[in-house]
Amino acid sequence: MLRYHDFVPKMIKPAAFLSPAVHDSFDAALAEANRWVKENGIRVINVETVVLPNIFSRYEEGSGDTSLGTSGESPSFWHQFIRVWYEVGTME
Repeated sequence: MLRYHDFVPKMIKPAAFLSPAVHDSFDAALAEANRWVKENGIRVINVETVVLPNIFSRYEEGSGDTSLGTSGESPSFWHQFIRVWYEVGTME
């Protein structure tokens, strides 16, 4: 069975008046992905970099949300994260 796990840089400081949110680095997300793969003996199928808009918005459901909105009338923030596709055992 095919599954995926996302490694999204964590928000360190939320946005405030006139200042954008601060997020951990992409390298930190990569280190977290490597640690998870090693510690759990994951059989990796593929690794990809995904870029999506507004995943930290209070109206969105994060990296797994199937409908992420953008609009020309308001600011849109795009976020880069790592998605690891892996295989788990199947039932015979």
